Amino acid sequence: MSKSSPRRFAGRSTGTVTVIEAKVHRSSARNARMAFILTAVIVGLLAVVVAASYIHPILAVFVGALIGVPTGALVWLLVRVWPVIRLLWWWTPETILGVLLLTAWVQLANHTPTLVTLIVVALIVGVPAAIRPVRRQVIAWTWCLIVRHRLRVCFAQFIIANQSGSLPLILWARPTPVGERVWVYLRPGLSAEDLAGQLDKIAVTCHASTVLVERASENKAAYLRFDIKRREVLTAHVGSPLVDVIDLTVPVSAPHMSVPTALDLPDVDAPTFTLPAQGKPAKKPAATTANGSKPAALSAPSVDHDDTSDWI
Repeated sequence: MSKSSPRRFAGRSTGTVTVIEAKVHRSSARNARMAFILTAVIVGLLAVVVAASYIHPILAVFVGALIGVPTGALVWLLVRVWPVIRLLWWWTPETILGVLLLTAWVQLANHTPTLVTLIVVALIVGVPAAIRPVRRQVIAWTWCLIVRHRLRVCFAQFIIANQSGSLPLILWARPTPVGERVWVYLRPGLSAEDLAGQLDKIAVTCHASTVLVERASENKAAYLRFDIKRREVLTAHVGSPLVDVIDLTVPVSAPHMSVPTALDLPDVDAPTFTLPAQGKPAKKPAATTANGSKPAALSAPSVDHDDTSDWI
């Protein structure tokens, strides 16, 4: 008879869910420790120098320790919880939207009867679903929320990050006529050229046709913009206002033109041209020199014959 494993009870598994990677956890702990030491020492020394001008130097050392250690501890806490803050930032829109919806539901349920509550919820959900422009806007913004997480999956799975394992900061996304546009701030270790070779994989992960990446700032190479294209708008039929201007009751009449056909070459009248009469050219006046005398006639240059006696 087989016995059930003590590690399982009521169908529950002992598997763990990784929220923060071990590599990021170790890097955060190391950075927090270094930040605590540097902050405590620097702030403590500055406090000692300032306090020594007012009180005894020994007392100034205690004052510097009392100021430097708490300040270093605060910096340690900020650096240590930064991975958690970044994780909360990734889920900020969903968290805010969920809190607003839950708060609205609780307030509506507490102040209205059940029937009225259901009617209001049906109207809030049904009206946007029935009106096409509103429905398209809701779907477009929903894809923006999805794309932010899909890009984070791309950076975590197959895009090479830095040695500490910290992922780029995905800032914001908004819908475009062809898809979505997402702004990303890269961490050290990545560049736009590294991402250019992974665009086909990013398109597959984001459920899109193509993805383009370019710099969003002329001065900052780490500030990039992802244009995710999932549909083609140039092939759509666009209505033109010129159609309403055309009067369909007026018949269209084309100008009648008689085009001669089957002509023979002798039947074509060739144009005749009359050349103007050519008279004798006017005689040019003889050139004179400065003192009024005519210049001597130029004699033609004499042709010298070669002396071939030496070659005979």
